Amino acid sequence: MTDTKITLPESEIPTHFYNIAPDLPTPLAPPLHPGTKKPIGPEDLAPIFPMGLIMQEVSQEPMIEIPSEVRDIYRLYRPSPVFRARALEEFLDTPAHIYYKSEHVSPVGSHKLNTAIVQAYMNKQEGVKRLATETGAGQWGSALACACKLMGLECMVYMVRASYEQKPYRRIMIRTYEAEVVASPSKLTAAGRAILAEDPHSPGSLGVAISEAVEDAAKRDDTKYALGSVLNHVLLHQTIIGQEAKQQMELAGEYPDIIIASHGGGSNFAGLAFPFLKDKLKGDRKQLRAIAVEPIACPTLTQGPREYDFGDVAESTPLMLMHTLGHRFIPPPVHAGGLRYHGSAPLVSHLLAAGLMEAEAYHQGEVFESALKFAQCEGTIPAPESAHAIHSTIRHALAARESGERKVILFNLSGHGHFDLGAYESFLNGTMDLMA
Repeated sequence: MTDTKITLPESEIPTHFYNIAPDLPTPLAPPLHPGTKKPIGPEDLAPIFPMGLIMQEVSQEPMIEIPSEVRDIYRLYRPSPVFRARALEEFLDTPAHIYYKSEHVSPVGSHKLNTAIVQAYMNKQEGVKRLATETGAGQWGSALACACKLMGLECMVYMVRASYEQKPYRRIMIRTYEAEVVASPSKLTAAGRAILAEDPHSPGSLGVAISEAVEDAAKRDDTKYALGSVLNHVLLHQTIIGQEAKQQMELAGEYPDIIIASHGGGSNFAGLAFPFLKDKLKGDRKQLRAIAVEPIACPTLTQGPREYDFGDVAESTPLMLMHTLGHRFIPPPVHAGGLRYHGSAPLVSHLLAAGLMEAEAYHQGEVFESALKFAQCEGTIPAPESAHAIHSTIRHALAARESGERKVILFNLSGHGHFDLGAYESFLNGTMDLMA
């Protein structure tokens, strides 16, 4: 019988990140300059990113080496385990085999630390003293705060106001790592002040918070900007997840029929799916299904058109060809705070347009119902973001029961819900807007 917990030794931490860009059936469209609307070059990104990350952003190398200093820190929590969800399978009475990659074992409780460590390292190598960033639910903000502390950098976090108020323990966590955190929109930047002038009670959005963080970085010589999702180099760093999972599934003697991950900006989905999609792109696993799952309240992939759009409200970022709800989109304050970005990673959008992946969207009420089932069967309380993947997994496992097919499903448990218990309380008390 396959082990319930499938682990790898530290020696199996991947030595390289997998870059899907050179394997795409058609080239990725270039980002455009916000002023000239012409394709940008590395020099255009230099004011806000270190050159090491810029080179990763545009690289066509299939494998990019992970610095030894980064791998040393990864040893704190990597390789992360894969679990066979036997109790959930039994509860669902399904012939499907359900596995999940457990990224919640990182020091900050989510997958976000995988890229935060690399970004902090690359910036430090080039003499940067301080990083500015935005965060939605606080997972990225706490990850970058932790990475900056480990690397000896200062950190400034602009946290979407709705989440700043909903998730006090995330901002306390950020402060624990000696980073500064403020609610966005704030009065510290021109972008924030402009939004507050229009709506003093604005709940904020990632687009607003990005504008503030980019402005902060651009006006200080000692500061660069760090982004937790969407961009190519961020997705690249997360592929350590899928590479480990492929080895672990080999140990289990199975290969997934369906890969599922929640989708906000795309890094969590890409991290798990891209190394497996490599097999599909090469023609070895043509029937593989990769599914990105998002909230109906922010249906970027399922309802947003694919077009060039800004990454922020102030229109200061390059325009990217992506599925988007519009850079001025202000999402409702649903509890899956990390899945409220108006756009999708260009790489993910490209794969969806090519028919190489799928997207689904669900209401938060049904998502939390599935989160409770998972917690009661498997023990771990999932983050609301991860619960979207769980809900989709349950639906596909039940479909396998109806068809009598023994599907192998692998999903990413991208984070724990220990700091999201207020959302669970809302669901349990019946005060949550179930149809949001």
